[in-house]
Amino acid sequence: MIEEMRLRDLGVIADATLPIGRGFTAITGETGAGKTMVVTGLGLLLGQRADSGAVRSGAAQAAVEGVWLVPEDGPVAARVREAGGDVEPLGDGAAELYLGRTVSSEGRGRATVGGRTAPAGVLADLADDLVVVHGQSDQLRLRSASAQRDALDRFGGDPVTTARAAYRAAWDAFRALDAELSTLTADRDDRAREAEELRAAIAEIEAAAPIAGEEEELERRAERLANAEELRIAAVSAHAVLSSDDDTPDIVTLLAEARRALERVSGSDAELAAIGEQVADLGYRATDVSVALSGYLADLDESGPHELAAVDERRGVLAGLARAHGSVDAAIALLETGSARLLELDDDGDRIERLGAQRDDAAAELDAAAEALTAARIEAAARLGAAVTEELHALALPDAKLTVAVTPSPTPGSHGRDDVAILLAPHPGADPRPVSRGASGGELSRVMLAIEVVIAGVDPVPTFVFDEVDAGIGGAAAIEVGRRLARLAESSQVIAVTHLAQVAAFAGNHLTVVKGNDGAVTASSVRRLEGAEREAEMARLLSGLSDSEAALTHARELLETGRSVR
Repeated sequence: MIEEMRLRDLGVIADATLPIGRGFTAITGETGAGKTMVVTGLGLLLGQRADSGAVRSGAAQAAVEGVWLVPEDGPVAARVREAGGDVEPLGDGAAELYLGRTVSSEGRGRATVGGRTAPAGVLADLADDLVVVHGQSDQLRLRSASAQRDALDRFGGDPVTTARAAYRAAWDAFRALDAELSTLTADRDDRAREAEELRAAIAEIEAAAPIAGEEEELERRAERLANAEELRIAAVSAHAVLSSDDDTPDIVTLLAEARRALERVSGSDAELAAIGEQVADLGYRATDVSVALSGYLADLDESGPHELAAVDERRGVLAGLARAHGSVDAAIALLETGSARLLELDDDGDRIERLGAQRDDAAAELDAAAEALTAARIEAAARLGAAVTEELHALALPDAKLTVAVTPSPTPGSHGRDDVAILLAPHPGADPRPVSRGASGGELSRVMLAIEVVIAGVDPVPTFVFDEVDAGIGGAAAIEVGRRLARLAESSQVIAVTHLAQVAAFAGNHLTVVKGNDGAVTASSVRRLEGAEREAEMARLLSGLSDSEAALTHARELLETGRSVR
């Protein structure tokens, strides 16, 4: 809510501070005193276009400052911080927000948000969460179809809330299935091409049957086969030294003779016996090496040029796999992952059929949910229209009828399949038209007052400002306007610029714009009224005379009536 506003050199107002606060604040004043400058100043703080014509004559610039009470962690505070400003914590989750705007006589302007300079657009961004202004030249808060639909849904209570939640769940489920099915069908050619390429790759890999580590083993075999003759000569020479087939002394024979010589005397000396055992071990090891060389030579003799060709051919096959898939290991891995992917791709036809059936079921559920939501909205629309119409009759619009039309939307969405329009027929026989076009300027404020009063409990707004809400009425109708403003002030802050005592009487806070004149320049200020001063202002509003006893008596009666409803 707005705690305070200060206006300097704005219109005829030289310097005025408006203590506003909670509840209903009425602003009155003589014609030409500058009451509407309060609304103009508020508009500047809400990001409306700056006009140098609003600068007071002879002044360099006009300035408007405002202090708002906002939730410390709410959306307004978050947007202020995004803009580089901040709010001032007060405790208990509340904070103060400072906004400012200046307009020079040349038309240049500057805005401040939370103590930091910011574009005027930031003020406009904050406006919807701070204040709603209803006046002859202002657009409606519920001007958009989506805003009217949301207001109706909140007014409808649990039945509409439940139906809308069920519809949203059905909508999300249908959209998810539809998107998946669309992706499958749209990518069908690409997926078929992918499947064909996978089949060819898998067939090639299966035909090659690669084994992990096979490349290294083939490389070793190729190296041995390429040097087979040298290897054979070396092995034969070594074998001959170890174990000769002729009478030439060899290592095995010589070690055997040495072992036998030592065994003959081993009983006489333990140390020599131990040496004899070492010689015996050398003989055994020499024999093992000789046998290993014999086996190596036999294996080498079995290999030939044909085996080297086979190894080279196999290495060529594996090299081809590596070129195609990055490495042989990657080709082996593709056998597993590619086969699984191929099963998935081959299942597309069945998946499309299953998804199609599921989407049809989801569409049927969505249709049912949409019908239920439409029915709930139609019922709520009838109640809302009747309630607002009743309010209009009490606000000097006895023949007006407000209806809330729920019609099929050409663009269904997550909100449902309905368009919602608030329509007004100002008199019998008139075609219902959108509220903004179905009422005159003065009537429009009263129509919006009636709507706001009815939906206040379910669609609260922090602050309402009404300008010209009492245009063209008086007497009992004006009293009813005052009553409804007071009722609206039970859930929101309400500020009304009025020229009727019957409206001002219901305000808990009464401010008056006082016009001063030094003979050359008119300068106005703002003063809060209480007690006798308020009675005098009420008398002036009633009769034009602030000291008329009859008017003062009537003023006191009105004030008492106003106090009785607060």
